[in-house]
Amino acid sequence: MKKALFFYSLLLSFLVLNSLVLNADDTLIVVMNQLEDLEVIAVRVEQPTDNHTVVDHDKLNAANTGQNLPFLLTTCPSLVATSDDGLGIGYTYFRVRGTDHTRINMTVNEVPLNDQESQTVFWVNMTDMATSLSALNVQRGVGTSTNGSAAFGASINMQTLPVWKPSVAASEVQKAKAATVELGFNGGMYNTFREYAKAEVNLHNKWHFEGRVSKVNSDGYLERAKSDLLSYHSSIGYYGANTNVTLSVFGGKECTYMAWDGVSWDDVLNNPRYNPAGKYKDDNGNTVYYPNQNDNYEQQHVQLHLSQKLTQQLFLDATLHYTHGGGYYEQYKADKKFSSFGLPTYTDGNGKEVKRSDFVREKHLDNHFYGGILSLKYITEPVFAQFGGAVNNYQGQHFGNITYIRDSLYPHPLPYDYEYYRSRGDKLDANIYAKANWYIINKNSRRLTLYGDLQYRYVHYQISGINDEDLQPIPVDEHFHFFNPKAGLTYEQEGHRTWFNFAIANREPSRKNYTEDGVNHQPKAERLYDYELGYTYSHKRFAVGVNLYFMDYDNQLVLTGKYSDTGAALTDNVKDSYRMGAELTGGVQIVDWLRWDANLTVSRNKILNYKDVVTVYDANYDYVIEERDFGRTTIAFSPTVTFGSLFTVDTHGFTATLQTLVVSKQYLDNSQNETAVLPAYTVTNLNMQYVLPLPPRFPYIALRCQLNNLFNTRYASNGGSDMAVYEDGTACWPWYYSQAGINVHAGFVVKF
Repeated sequence: MKKALFFYSLLLSFLVLNSLVLNADDTLIVVMNQLEDLEVIAVRVEQPTDNHTVVDHDKLNAANTGQNLPFLLTTCPSLVATSDDGLGIGYTYFRVRGTDHTRINMTVNEVPLNDQESQTVFWVNMTDMATSLSALNVQRGVGTSTNGSAAFGASINMQTLPVWKPSVAASEVQKAKAATVELGFNGGMYNTFREYAKAEVNLHNKWHFEGRVSKVNSDGYLERAKSDLLSYHSSIGYYGANTNVTLSVFGGKECTYMAWDGVSWDDVLNNPRYNPAGKYKDDNGNTVYYPNQNDNYEQQHVQLHLSQKLTQQLFLDATLHYTHGGGYYEQYKADKKFSSFGLPTYTDGNGKEVKRSDFVREKHLDNHFYGGILSLKYITEPVFAQFGGAVNNYQGQHFGNITYIRDSLYPHPLPYDYEYYRSRGDKLDANIYAKANWYIINKNSRRLTLYGDLQYRYVHYQISGINDEDLQPIPVDEHFHFFNPKAGLTYEQEGHRTWFNFAIANREPSRKNYTEDGVNHQPKAERLYDYELGYTYSHKRFAVGVNLYFMDYDNQLVLTGKYSDTGAALTDNVKDSYRMGAELTGGVQIVDWLRWDANLTVSRNKILNYKDVVTVYDANYDYVIEERDFGRTTIAFSPTVTFGSLFTVDTHGFTATLQTLVVSKQYLDNSQNETAVLPAYTVTNLNMQYVLPLPPRFPYIALRCQLNNLFNTRYASNGGSDMAVYEDGTACWPWYYSQAGINVHAGFVVKF
């Protein structure tokens, strides 16, 4: 039955296809015709293609019940989301075209959001960020030059809530409310609650203030996987005839219980809420769980933006930014060697050397990220050009403490909060670029556009101090010089659009690539050659589109299936690999109140000559370590098929969406071992909203209900494998991350 449903869904997707994108190029057309309006300052040069998805504020928040941003983007083609806690409230992650989140460029108002060392974004630090976004653009492939690290599978560009601009007609400004207040609440299963308050104030048609505070709490689907999350966003801006100045401050604080250890497939099927984190034996031999196995972290972001109209054709944007992050996680480590923490062993009363005990440790982070961004836009009838650059600096401290040793007989004095390692990371990141759209033909409904983009990026990355893994020095001092050219050609006529783009991207390794495999491990920078060819047709009742991509990698940093002891997915270089596929999108307005949208990605993701070290166990659990040549294999965590379907009913204030997600099987490591596989799964979610038909003088009130995993599918969306096998080739102990069965959340939104 499941297989029939799966292939039936695929057949339907080929019959009716969807384009859920807003065309960045269409925005540019309006801007080109209204050069006198300051709103042009907010627009940047983009590739005029449709291999991206723009999600506005309303669509992004229609199903927002407190899940972190990756779960709100699952309607995007080629995107797969997962979470540690099973609900998407705690730590959440996503992959696009099989590329993990550490190699996806993410920005907020053009400011880099990725952590400079781990190269990821921890959404729990800014829970409910979607409530403060005006729009979000998911660009698949390399995309255009942006600040921060290169995009190796996609880039996500986020914009916070807009304020009114001088281009708004005077009559519309007069109609605008001086102040608006929005309150939201929802509650659901597993003690999940979300509350937020948001306000906007317009002063004298030139000053604008916006502020939001959100609180999200959940026990999590997994046992003890609780989350206690707080976030905020505020901005104040001045908007004159030729000048915009905005100060934005946002951030958050989180406390989450660890849920990153994973479980067996038998547990996924029969005990799906089991969470082994913090497990140990007490003095009576009973199994207990350490109550403070928590992750605690907070971030503060400050951004100062200036937009200045210099002439009718020339516009300047400048930004200063600063981010501080700090926190720690506390972890019970059972039966660990004293030497793991730089501590000496001792001899007990029987003359036996004692080498192990139970410990409580804390691992701390304290980092600062700051810099400046500058861009200049030149706009004429045939050309839209942009020149810019940025200089950003990062300084991060890493250190660990031992706060408890279970062995009461341990004779050596242990200072309070004994520090067993400390290291520092410093990263200077600078880039300059020039990019332009040249409208070779721009007449009536026809347009031929040539796109060009040249970027130079310099990175100086240093690590000093003691490694937390083996307590050895980390002498890393790397300089990277990257040249990233891009070019494309697009033709449009009467609803038809076709394009071809080529781009080269380079990216440096992350901190874990240097530290996890020992100080002698020398990872390489990776390079990508990205080819994109596409076509779309838009009609007033339907739209269809296809994008073909071929991504050819040199030294790609692929996921290995292994994880660090902090739950971070590890990557390693493979010399030759590629990703290729077809992304089909489309939709049809069946009747005025019913629409169907769908997307389908069929891909092939291969390593050409894969070699790795395998641990082989015999029947007595004695083992040998072998190096094996696997030949051509499928890249781990890269599904061959992803499919999304979205039925939307919209009538008389009632809106409902029925979303179905299909993800084919994925290998948990790069050996293509059929016993280390993440099985295919299909998940359906139902969202309903009803806006009360109240008179205009009354508040806007919307009632919402979200049903996730409507058919109670038992599944895991992520997992891992450590390349250990028995003599018969069976994987020893692959692990999985269970996701929640059916869960229901309901609430309301009130706007005054």
